Amino acid sequence: MTSLPQHPSEGSERLRPSVAVARAARTLAAAGVEASRAEAELLAAHVLGVPRGRLALADGLTADQLDRYDALVARRATREPLQHLTGSAGFRHLELAVGPGVFVPRPETELLAGWGVDQARLRPGSPPSTAGPGYVEPPAAGAAEAAGVGDGPLVVDLCSGSGAIALAVAQEAPAARVVAVERSPAALAWLRRNAADRVAAGDRPIEVVAADVTDPELLAGLTGRVDVLLCNPPYVPRAVLVPPEVAAHDPDEAVFGGADGLDVIRPVLARAAELLRPGGVLGVEHDDTHGAVLPALLAADGRYEAVEEHRDLAGRPRFATARRRREPVAGAPGHAEDTGGARAWQTGSS
Repeated sequence: MTSLPQHPSEGSERLRPSVAVARAARTLAAAGVEASRAEAELLAAHVLGVPRGRLALADGLTADQLDRYDALVARRATREPLQHLTGSAGFRHLELAVGPGVFVPRPETELLAGWGVDQARLRPGSPPSTAGPGYVEPPAAGAAEAAGVGDGPLVVDLCSGSGAIALAVAQEAPAARVVAVERSPAALAWLRRNAADRVAAGDRPIEVVAADVTDPELLAGLTGRVDVLLCNPPYVPRAVLVPPEVAAHDPDEAVFGGADGLDVIRPVLARAAELLRPGGVLGVEHDDTHGAVLPALLAADGRYEAVEEHRDLAGRPRFATARRRREPVAGAPGHAEDTGGARAWQTGSS
């Protein structure tokens, strides 16, 4: 490992950030960190308490600051996620608190969130609910309909994790009522913290529901009322090798979706068709190997139309969207020809 700069002695001048960053970048590159220079700069900016863009104008690092910087660089060299070291992850216009126990939101997911924001802005609104406004913790899965306001579009974010998608929609489409669903107790703690932070910052409150997205009674009181449903589920096929940052630090249940990566997606597509109002829309992120598979699943369901695949900035298949049909289709699940509306549901991780 490349050594970091010597500490400035007592009473000496501070060490220039550029010198510390150059050495740190070499250390991180040797450890296999791809964006080594950028991350070295971000860690230095974090220690100095300045934006990365103003790092060159910052005072040098004191001995204590260099000790702290050295320690962070050493931890990053072991492939501990950068976001765990700084305690936050940028997502669209948000800075979200993240750490052990919650999936770190990725830049690719900003595309799905942006699509959801656009759709929420287009929707005229959902039927009013019976209670007053405010951030709430419904007492049980399916109780979200008992809180919040109903004069705007109703947006549901499944597998919410840190709350990245839900909070982005609430900030950028403030007329929307947003419900975030998460199962993991650890992730829920981060979600609640981020939701409270955004309320303190002046954003529209969201509603948080602790539930498994594969529960057949999920958000039962919202059946047929949801305008926009978004989901970034665990979707990586089990056999896929993932980077050390993911393998050792992201929650396993938030990454892997079974042998083919679709164990959570299949029940989500089925439940979404019941939650969406006619004409409501669905957006689901997926593995880049699912570019043909997920649209095919949506088409085969029979309750969706306008199925479309979307690519990320690197040109890889990233998320699929569809619209809930306004008229029932013979033979589709939930049609009158079904046997009493009975359905077979899968269970698994949310």
